Amino acid sequence: MPSSISSSETQSVRAGLIRSTASDRPGVAQPVPERDVPRQPWSAIVVATLLLSALLIGAWELHWRRVGAQPGYRNSNGEWADQRRRIDEGEGARTVLIGSSRTLFDIQLDEWERVTGERPIQLALEGTSALPALEDLAADPQFTGRLLIGIAPQQFFAAFANRADAVAYYHRQTPAQRSGDWLSKHLIEPWFAFFDPDFALGTVVRRQAWPRRPGLRSLPDVRKNSVQGEDRNTRLWSKVADDAAYRAIVRDRWAQMFEGPLPKMDTPAKSAAVIAEQIRRTAVAVDTLRTRGVAVLFVRDPSGGPFLDFEETRLPRATTWDVLLGETGAPGIHFADYAELQGNELPDWSHVSPKDADRYTHALASIVQRDFWPRTEMPAGSAQSAK
Repeated sequence: MPSSISSSETQSVRAGLIRSTASDRPGVAQPVPERDVPRQPWSAIVVATLLLSALLIGAWELHWRRVGAQPGYRNSNGEWADQRRRIDEGEGARTVLIGSSRTLFDIQLDEWERVTGERPIQLALEGTSALPALEDLAADPQFTGRLLIGIAPQQFFAAFANRADAVAYYHRQTPAQRSGDWLSKHLIEPWFAFFDPDFALGTVVRRQAWPRRPGLRSLPDVRKNSVQGEDRNTRLWSKVADDAAYRAIVRDRWAQMFEGPLPKMDTPAKSAAVIAEQIRRTAVAVDTLRTRGVAVLFVRDPSGGPFLDFEETRLPRATTWDVLLGETGAPGIHFADYAELQGNELPDWSHVSPKDADRYTHALASIVQRDFWPRTEMPAGSAQSAK
């Protein structure tokens, strides 16, 4: 019985051309269609594309330079890992700084070195309790130096951990990640001001005043508020201090936090439990460090205005700082107890201004050297500045 579909019906007809299909040629592969590439001035197209790309990048860079941005190093997990690695590569006897953004922005490494003769390793992480770094150092027998722990009440006692993944990144960093971080640090970051997460085009687009759905509450992201040097020597961005409109944006972000309960602390019972757990874990870590001969010192950096009012109301000193020192048995420096640590400008209520950061660091380092850690020789095998 003949097939209902003849071989002629299986052929493809186009513009008078009859082409056999695969069914007409059993066992023979279908030929690959060929398409001629049209003749174009490809060299000119490549050159024009490169020039246009350079023009657009240059325009974007110029825009952010005019805003006040400047080239600097990104506060990335890779850069934190580089500094953390120094402890396990022969510098474990150095002084190390941990804490949140106040420790990171307010303490200037150059000034600390001038006063004490030693440049500390900066491991503070913004938006993050010191506890993740503290427990990591407690578990590392290579660390035998001195540890300054910065305490920002709302970060430490409420267990904020926005950048805690930096610790895991250090322990799991792959060769490919290390290579990428190195290339970024040496070939891009020192030269381009726009290479900052806050200036990314996608971030800028999302930040526009788009219409929002009714009932949808979205808090704004924390805007850029710091500039960072090669070894994480960081200070508050001068724009926060000098530009009133931009300073208002940064303050408004903090004010969002003042309105509602802190995460995991929406009832008095939960708040007390979170604080107690933070202090308990801290005491365990401090005891571990103490058995290795590590000297531990807590520092409560300055805050002011509505931010200080918020801290004293939600996280009063008597139930947080005082208990912390009592449970750990470690000494502490509270800015309110020292006249020389007061009187600094706090543009965003939370961080010392760029022009006062050196003054604050000098005063703090002098107190530390005078009352707690007398000046000693640089640890053996460590570089003078390790920049």
